[in-house]
Amino acid sequence: ECMRHLIRFLSIIAGVAVLAGMSANAVAQSYPNRPIKFIIPFPPGGGLDHTARTIQPKLQEVLGQPIVIENKAGAGGIVGAEFAKNQPADGYTIFLGNTGTMGLYPAVYAKLPYDALKDFAPAGQLISNTLVAVTNVNVPANTLAEFIAYVKRNPGKVSYASGGSGAITHLAGEMLKSQAGIDMLHVPYKGSAPAVTDLIGGQVQLLIDVAAVSLQHVKAGKLKALAVTSAKRNAAFPDLPTFDEAGLPGFQATGWQGILVPAGAPREVITKLADAIQKTMTDPGVREKFQAVGSEATPSGPEAFGVFIRAEIEKWTRIAKAANVKVEP
Repeated sequence: ECMRHLIRFLSIIAGVAVLAGMSANAVAQSYPNRPIKFIIPFPPGGGLDHTARTIQPKLQEVLGQPIVIENKAGAGGIVGAEFAKNQPADGYTIFLGNTGTMGLYPAVYAKLPYDALKDFAPAGQLISNTLVAVTNVNVPANTLAEFIAYVKRNPGKVSYASGGSGAITHLAGEMLKSQAGIDMLHVPYKGSAPAVTDLIGGQVQLLIDVAAVSLQHVKAGKLKALAVTSAKRNAAFPDLPTFDEAGLPGFQATGWQGILVPAGAPREVITKLADAIQKTMTDPGVREKFQAVGSEATPSGPEAFGVFIRAEIEKWTRIAKAANVKVEP
């Protein structure tokens, strides 16, 4: 009698498991069948917002559903990341993560309201941004080597700007100080725009930031560009040497952006999303739009993007520890 009940019980369990498997499969097969929310953790008009609006038309064409951009700004991207983490893990909320929220903040913040590795599942990288070292026009240096020599002649008198403590613009400056053995003062700003204004005005002497921030000022002769932080020269300004070529071997700091979903999203859903990202980022029209602002389309799948994020967190943690950079929330 007991045995019969046990067999019945086991067969019910097996049936439930099969149904669960089928329903998960059905969910994946029908995905997406309604609009997708695209969370951008910065205000409209910035670099991440530009990325979202550049890929939106193609991505929604490939997925066959509207993609609704929602800007959830605050605390340098932390507010948006926390919001995205708490959304249902069904693939209908996608998040635009970047160097800051996913790579640097885990390295420099004592406490974060999300875990970059545990609370999100990577779907795919989108782009990489070269950073450019730019100086005020009155700084007596036209190359990176000349700038380093100038700082060595004026220890503690030269200052570099950043878009905020713990931002990539801050840690890139610390990397330069450490590798070149120079002493500069760090001046944090609330974002890149005020930093550029003060750099042009001469209140600070150096900024290492994404090309989009300073490119038009360099072209207008208001700032001087010294070098790029990527591994190879950038197509948007092929005449600028890399930091490596300019005498600092292995110096690399790139901004990057990619799409993640709340952890626990079905694997089939992530695969569908990853395929759509790949198709979008290999589209010639999309690639050209990014190239025009000094960005490079660097699509990679979920696994590769996940490995890359881990490596970034490890790298920036090393740099932050060496420079004793800690940010209180």
